[in-house]
Amino acid sequence: MPLADKVRPKSFDEVAGQRHLLSNGAPFRRIIESGHLPSLVFHGPPGTGKTTVAEIVAKLSGREFYRINATVATLSDIKDILSVSHTITASDGIILYIDEIQYFNKKQQQSLLEYVEDGRVTLISSTTENPFFSLYPALLSRSTVFEFKPVEPNDMLPALRRAFDICNESTGMNKLCSDSTLMAIANGCGGDVRKGIGALENLYFASECELSEELARELSQRSGIRFDRDGNEHYDLLSAFQKSIRGSDPDAAIFYLARILEGGDLISACRRLMIIACEDIGLAYPSCIPIVKACVDIATSVGLPEASLPLSDAVVLLATAPKSNSAHDAYFAAATAINSGRGREIPSYLRDTHRPDADTGYKYPHSYPNHYVAQRYLPPDIKEGEFYKFGDNKNERAAYEYYKLLRGIKDK
Repeated sequence: MPLADKVRPKSFDEVAGQRHLLSNGAPFRRIIESGHLPSLVFHGPPGTGKTTVAEIVAKLSGREFYRINATVATLSDIKDILSVSHTITASDGIILYIDEIQYFNKKQQQSLLEYVEDGRVTLISSTTENPFFSLYPALLSRSTVFEFKPVEPNDMLPALRRAFDICNESTGMNKLCSDSTLMAIANGCGGDVRKGIGALENLYFASECELSEELARELSQRSGIRFDRDGNEHYDLLSAFQKSIRGSDPDAAIFYLARILEGGDLISACRRLMIIACEDIGLAYPSCIPIVKACVDIATSVGLPEASLPLSDAVVLLATAPKSNSAHDAYFAAATAINSGRGREIPSYLRDTHRPDADTGYKYPHSYPNHYVAQRYLPPDIKEGEFYKFGDNKNERAAYEYYKLLRGIKDK
């Protein structure tokens, strides 16, 4: 039996972390201990106790418990289990636990609906993805969703101590391990108890009389990095990265850059930096756009790990630069007008002059003083100044002064 299964808790009080769900008086625990058991969806990172809690819930309910993993299960596997729900031994209904349910397609999830609705099956499903995106809406509407959070190092310590004691018992040895060594493992496993137990087991067999704190750090130094390029972690990190730069926080911005690059995703970091330069800094500091592009070009030329240097320069530059999203807002305001059917008629004097019915009333600005002449460019159903609003930064204020000068606009 794997060490993680030997350590697996048998009661809510033994579970590492998740106090918001499992402490005495917490709503989730009250629901389960009342005997009322709705269909449940557990979502959160790996190794946070989702499967363990499902097994404890099933044990407390006294019902028949079936477990499948959606990464390998088929529709026939589901039908075999559902057929049991008709039997006399399952008169109180069964509990079906589906791990990684996001891997079931719509048809597989739909096959459960009838049984969940009439009570023959109480469904407990777990997922590392956002269930509001990955689960079939009809199934989700019949379930109650609970979030599992990464386990804090202090909360993980008792589980690691139990795992260490089991290692000693199973080997007949009497090795030593300090709490500081266990804490080094707990700090390095990113809130994943299963990963922490795996690191402890490796450390145990790599050590002689006493488990070394230095070796613990070495074995777990990269195990705390979670970065799923196809999942929520990917988009959450990129979102936090952009929002930190937008919020002018260079420390947070560098931190999230490091999270992304340590996860090996150079391309996403580069793409997002170029977007940020145009979307969030924009006209407040327009020369930052070619600078960031140059940093990105260097980064993609040299690759990781050296790519972190030009990208760090770009991140600090953007985080500390003045901000403006005026061009971004102008574009989407114009797009909204177009999609609502406005602005279809182009003024005749702006149309192609090679047409046989061309309007020759266009005034060529370069033929006038200051290369400017007043004439209307927008379609007749759109008013001047509707889309672009000058920002309050130095560059756009200077541009606004020039705009007023050309048009003879005087401050009131």
